[in-house]
Amino acid sequence: MATVTFVDETTSGTRQDAWELAMAEERLPLREVIRRQVFQGVYNARQPELFRGLVQPTEAERTLNGYRMRTPRRIEPEEQFLRAVDAFGRNGFLVLVGERQMEDLDAELDLRLDTQVCLLKLVPLVGG
Repeated sequence: MATVTFVDETTSGTRQDAWELAMAEERLPLREVIRRQVFQGVYNARQPELFRGLVQPTEAERTLNGYRMRTPRRIEPEEQFLRAVDAFGRNGFLVLVGERQMEDLDAELDLRLDTQVCLLKLVPLVGG
């Protein structure tokens, strides 16, 4: 059993608490690792009005600490996953596994007991 530690960061320096997810497989494509991260993030959302997921849900407003839901509602994990895949394709975030940047959603990851996956959200610069 592998334990993957997820770290969400932004290029502006914001870092959320790391969290772990156990995975039975020793190898998975990056796409599946992102799917599991997104689904777990949706299911672990504690405050329905503030969501701290990988990508912005539909009808949500970006805030300093996440995304504020205009109307509290259940977030659909499959929709969030599809939005995450789209964002990855548009360079909305980078995925670093250890020291290596992943560029292909179909690339196989070797999962070990101490695998760390950093999801680095690219934040546009203000001004300039």
